[in-house]
Amino acid sequence: MVETSLNTPLKQPERSRLRVALDSDFAYQFKKSPVAIASAVMVLIMVFCSVFAPLIAPYNPFDPGSLNLMNGFSKPMEPNAFTGETFWLGTDDQGRDVFSTILYGLRISLFVGAAAVLFAMVLGVTLGLLAGYLGGWVETIIMRVADVQLTFPAILVAMLIFGIAKGITPIEYRDQMAIWVLIIAIGLSDWVQFARVVRGATLVEKNKEYVQAARLIGRGSGTIMLRHILPNVLGPVLVIATISLALAIIAEATLSFLGVGAPPTQPSLGTLIRIGQGFLFSGEWWILLFPSITLLTLALSVNLLGDWLRDALNPRLR
Repeated sequence: MVETSLNTPLKQPERSRLRVALDSDFAYQFKKSPVAIASAVMVLIMVFCSVFAPLIAPYNPFDPGSLNLMNGFSKPMEPNAFTGETFWLGTDDQGRDVFSTILYGLRISLFVGAAAVLFAMVLGVTLGLLAGYLGGWVETIIMRVADVQLTFPAILVAMLIFGIAKGITPIEYRDQMAIWVLIIAIGLSDWVQFARVVRGATLVEKNKEYVQAARLIGRGSGTIMLRHILPNVLGPVLVIATISLALAIIAEATLSFLGVGAPPTQPSLGTLIRIGQGFLFSGEWWILLFPSITLLTLALSVNLLGDWLRDALNPRLR
């Protein structure tokens, strides 16, 4: 019979990664913030509705075969005078269900905003790492270009880039490439803040002991930047990316509202607002109101979530 010593320490059960994440300080701060929870829930609902819009939307608003012009200008939750059909949020001048158009427009707005922020983040982080680590003429060129771009409003830079890109695109491909051109235009107008923050953090990190040790063992500059410095500067980058997402969505809506954004065949929330604005003073208020509320709710939720993330990742506020 084997005797167990009382002095033998008991083996602690291993905790799952999920349990470790739920018990972290980050999760604790999230659970204690009603604003962050409400914002996250609202963003998740909108993302879910946009991804599964073909399954959730009662109609396909961009299928000409399913449209009935007799349903045009139907008021919300009131039967149409000609067809007797009822629509939750009413219809527009072409008889398209406003609720369905919002879901499909939300897909375009979220996709363009997320893709533009991702493009700006990759470009800005790369240039910021190069400027901060290499220094010299590389830093001078990158930061002077950034300083010049900061003197112009981002929306004007996006309009300029969009106009140039659309001008060099063949006419037969303009509608097909409009969304990608819009992503590039917004991304190129928004990379500066990522580059400036990463450059400043890199200037601090490259003089620390772990970077000097990596140099001594023969690690190359690319390896040091990607494997050692980059993970230590991602905190502020994530905060900027979250806040920039709201700004990118608003920028896309602004460009589409001005008629230089998403094509009519792929309307976003900005395009729907531009269409509704033309009927505001004729009494069809719902065509403008509901897309505007959706855009406002989405931008506000993402912005509030970004503000909470900034505070949660700030060690001075813990």
